[in-house]
This record gives sequence, structure tokens and C-alpha cells, in this order.
Amino acid sequence: MSPAVSKKQRKATAIAKHNPSILFKRNSNLLSMSKSQLHDFAKTKEKGLPVKKKKMTERSDRSVKSVRSEKKESMTAFIKRRNKETKR
Repeated sequence: MSPAVSKKQRKATAIAKHNPSILFKRNSNLLSMSKSQLHDFAKTKEKGLPVKKKKMTERSDRSVKSVRSEKKESMTAFIKRRNKETKR
């Protein structure tokens, strides 16, 4: 298992490992992890880790309008191709 990717994740897994009764409801899925997985995440050193992981998006540099127009163009191309196939 890979180590924790943020300080918050490391702290939450440490709480789940050592004192699960004070774990927040939103982190209750951590209780389903095995002890060895919790140990791997909790032992991660915090030096160099971000406080919170940034969301990575595939098209972060594009505007919403350009993404919508691409989807619309691809959908119209798909419909045209499907119509040609059904006519045959």
C-alpha cells in the first residue's frame, strides 16, 4: 500500500489505528482498512507532505465552455456515425 498523500490523511489513519472511537463519521471508511494498511499510512513522515491534497483534473487549464463544446461536438459526431450505420 502506498503511504499517505497528505498530513490530514496521515493523522486520520493514525486516529483510526490507535483510537477509532473518536474518529469522525466522514472517516468511518478507514475502519474497513486492515491493520497493516493503517500502519503504513500512519507511519508516513509528514515532512514535505501538503496539509491537504490538491484535486487533479484532467482539463484544469481549459474553461468550462470549451469542454462543453467539445462534448457537444463529439456527441453530434457519434449520432451521425450511428445514423449512417443504421441506414446500411
